Amino acid sequence: MDLSQAEAVADLIASESRAQHRMAMQQMRGSFSNELNGLRDKLLHFTSLMELELDFSEEDVTFANRDELLTFAKDIVDRINRLEQSFRLGNAIKKGIPVAIVGPTNAGKSTLLNRLVGEEKAIVSNIHGTTRDVIEDTVVIDGVLYRFIDTAGLRHTEDVVESMGIERSFKKLKEAAIVLVILDITEVIKNGLPAVYLDVIEHLVPEQRLITVFNKIDLADEDRIACFNESVLKNGSVAYVSASKDRQMDYLRSEIAKAAALPSVAEGDIVISNARHHALLLKANRSLNQVIQGLTNGLSGDLLSQDLREAIHLLGKITGGEITSENILHNIFKHFCIGK
Repeated sequence: MDLSQAEAVADLIASESRAQHRMAMQQMRGSFSNELNGLRDKLLHFTSLMELELDFSEEDVTFANRDELLTFAKDIVDRINRLEQSFRLGNAIKKGIPVAIVGPTNAGKSTLLNRLVGEEKAIVSNIHGTTRDVIEDTVVIDGVLYRFIDTAGLRHTEDVVESMGIERSFKKLKEAAIVLVILDITEVIKNGLPAVYLDVIEHLVPEQRLITVFNKIDLADEDRIACFNESVLKNGSVAYVSASKDRQMDYLRSEIAKAAALPSVAEGDIVISNARHHALLLKANRSLNQVIQGLTNGLSGDLLSQDLREAIHLLGKITGGEITSENILHNIFKHFCIGK
């Protein structure tokens, strides 16, 4: 068992959802390690070719041309890119997909959070501005972990502490993959959409998914709700709920799962979730892109060899393995007829 597999054991023990469990099992069984070992073997062969150019130039050796090496390097970079890109999914599965609960004061955000997580995490009060700081908790929906973030109610206020909470709300909004804007349906029917709704929309980025949640439907006339013109809303989906009465909450959960739109992880798919692994892959890719640039610009083999060794070293740090000069020499004598 290598280092990355040992780390997967810790992830398996800490797993809270089916998706986390499945991902940790894949890594523990060695799929990620095998992929890395295959990449390192290819890079070892690549480095051996560079060393041949440097140290055995007088021997009768057929050396791969630069175009072939360039294609070879680009293929390895593409494979590492795929591993890198899986981190967004893996990190979301491991830490929980962040869902921000935002909206005006007294719209029922804290009640909604308590209903979603199944316990009293947030204080519920009719007093405006009760929630003054960010409250977070996690819950599993359809086998996937979600991290719900209840934020301070958004409104214009002279209260310094409440203002700090509102400022923090907008910061947390940027971290969310899904944004639930909670609005009191009785207030919307009476006064239209609040200004803070547009404030939230302006802070969203294209990657974020929006769900407008009209709360307190138990207090509103059904005919008035039916006549509400949803065309005034800005993108995303809509849910009508009563958090206090637990009405239509299952529908909201299904909309959250749809908004997450996580690709399914099939048997054999490699998905990385460890931030250390991701950082090392990024560094290895930078070294390999230096190699590609060097090959394109006709740099000498000794400079290319340095970047190749660095990439091998960085990939080795993920699994805890190391490739030495002896390994490179062994590979040269194993695959090429040198000194015979």
